[in-house]
Amino acid sequence: MTYSDSRRLLAQASRIADAYLAALPERPVGRPVPVAQLRDLLGGPLPETGEAPDAVLERLAGAAEQGVVATTGPRYFGFVTGGSLPAAMAADWLTALWDQPAFGYIAGPAAAVAEEVAAAWMVELLGLGEGRPVSTGFTSGCTMGNFTALAAARHALLAKAGWDVEAKGLFGAPEVEVVVGAEAHASVFLALQMLGFGRARLRQVPADAQGRMRAEELPAVLAACQGPAIVCAQAGNVNSGAFDPLAAIVEATRAHGAWLHVDSAFGLWAAASPKLKHLAAGIEQADSWATDGHKWLNVGYDSGLVFVADPQAHHAAMSLSAAYLLMAQEGERDPCDWVPEASRRARGFAVYAALRSLGRRGLAELVERNCALAGRFAKRLAAEPGISILNDVVLNQVVVRFHADPGGRDDPQGDDAFSKAVIAAVQQEGTCWAGGTHWRDREAMRISVSNWSTTEADIERSADAIIRCCRAARAAKVA
Repeated sequence: MTYSDSRRLLAQASRIADAYLAALPERPVGRPVPVAQLRDLLGGPLPETGEAPDAVLERLAGAAEQGVVATTGPRYFGFVTGGSLPAAMAADWLTALWDQPAFGYIAGPAAAVAEEVAAAWMVELLGLGEGRPVSTGFTSGCTMGNFTALAAARHALLAKAGWDVEAKGLFGAPEVEVVVGAEAHASVFLALQMLGFGRARLRQVPADAQGRMRAEELPAVLAACQGPAIVCAQAGNVNSGAFDPLAAIVEATRAHGAWLHVDSAFGLWAAASPKLKHLAAGIEQADSWATDGHKWLNVGYDSGLVFVADPQAHHAAMSLSAAYLLMAQEGERDPCDWVPEASRRARGFAVYAALRSLGRRGLAELVERNCALAGRFAKRLAAEPGISILNDVVLNQVVVRFHADPGGRDDPQGDDAFSKAVIAAVQQEGTCWAGGTHWRDREAMRISVSNWSTTEADIERSADAIIRCCRAARAAKVA
């Protein structure tokens, strides 16, 4: 193999990518494919001598034609997955080409500075910290962003109690209490269990009908805590999109001397919008935040972000050292000092490209347009007999319930099965893709409008398809 071979293969990959993008607007978004079929296409014994690289690419592309979900397309509404902005996608290609080991400035100076610049832009754009210094890390996703922020919280609270958790661990340490809302995201629980806080010993605050923490009950929960406390709030419920009442939560946590972390995988980006930032009022006063770039910033996977308004605690919880690592000199920034991973790709290039290509106004417009489209989607579906919208559509999330009775009378068990049948039909039909969820003890469809390329025409076309599937499922049930 030579660099000429690499150039030839990249040209081949570019042709495959061009064909995929050309077909994307009309491609079925995602149809179930038998796993055995994909195993036949991709499997078999490992070649003894290896195959020609161009043949390998063709094999991958052939399997992908059947087994890749069009998550980058305009009618994918599952899992709050944004597409990949053109600038971010191209930057990510270059990231793979440059293959920078982005642990330190010395290994990738441009990668380190791209992260530094993009981080400063985001802190200012989102208004985080309320004048306090804020440190940033680029993680694999919001789960590891939550992990990093909560590790910083653990350090800060235990250091205040005279305990060095990084040196001594948790054996014999003062007990840290953790308070979460009843509808906290699963990634928060995963991060907490990895940090040694456990899942069964957390204190929960009840949630209202939209999944928001009942902030009026938080002071009593905090009063029952015996030691240092962390409060985990949420900006953007994974189903409804609702925000916890952050200003009231800030007041209660500060009165108790607790650390406030906000899990905001997609909701944090509302703070970039003049029209929507009222939803996140008070978020700037938290102590840490985690979000995803591969959601509403529309950067390709994987891209998570963590922000901490205590850089010393953040650095102490994450930094590593070894004799062979020539670490940052004065004025330089080593990315590995702010995240759990040393070996990782240079995630900052794509984030930098996305922010620079959008600008302040472009990002706000993207968020606002998606929210308006979600409202349009909800209104269109709600006009169809036998379809109910279960949430207040305040952001980009729509929760949809399908009723076997076109009059809309809810049959808890029957409509659970009927909703599942409609969701399966929509996924099989392929015009759009939306997933199912179990929310407020009911089965429902969860729609997330998060893609830069989605238009009003895409919403109308998708709503038509969902309504057709609902009517067909009802007709089949009657028959």
